[in-house]
Amino acid sequence: MQKIVIWGAASGLGAAMVAHFVEQGFDVTAVARNPSKNVMLDKVSTLTCDATDKEQVEAAVDCIANDAWVISSMGSFQSENPVDYIGHRYLIDALESKGVERLVLVTSLGCGDSWSTLSDKAKMVFGSAVREKSLAESWLQTSTLSYTILRPGGLKDGGATGTASLSQHKEVHGSISRAEVARLIEQLLNTESSIGKVFQCVDV
Repeated sequence: MQKIVIWGAASGLGAAMVAHFVEQGFDVTAVARNPSKNVMLDKVSTLTCDATDKEQVEAAVDCIANDAWVISSMGSFQSENPVDYIGHRYLIDALESKGVERLVLVTSLGCGDSWSTLSDKAKMVFGSAVREKSLAESWLQTSTLSYTILRPGGLKDGGATGTASLSQHKEVHGSISRAEVARLIEQLLNTESSIGKVFQCVDV
């Protein structure tokens, strides 16, 4: 049974990914600052970790099997101590040190070379978080990990639709359910050609 380790699992997209991968029969480990925020985490292995603390990240990664697939959607919108960049920097470094190779990093539309596609209003509201996530992308892209980066559109509730698509190198706008993002992440993890690439996704 393939091991999946999900960082940022207590709420939002991370919680949706836990639900998806448990349903698909994966061996799930959930990592969160406060696992008690998600009652579903009682059904899986959990690791408590504040990703802004380097030592806690290293200790959590030490508990991960080297052949595990790691997924992270960690974020902290408008936090005074955002995890988006520094938490992922600590995670990437720790994974490299331990020899865990596979990581899918979930950021958002507007990161990296898609910054220019954000509206002025979006840059004003979300710009700081997007810039932090862009730094995380750059840190990952210059690492030795077998990575994939996924930039979803606006996240919403609802089940997986099966209708969202992955794209590259073009401007897209729209929204997508968290459950559908989880489905696409499974697809990317099972596709070796996705390694070293950046994708975006929105739904119809």
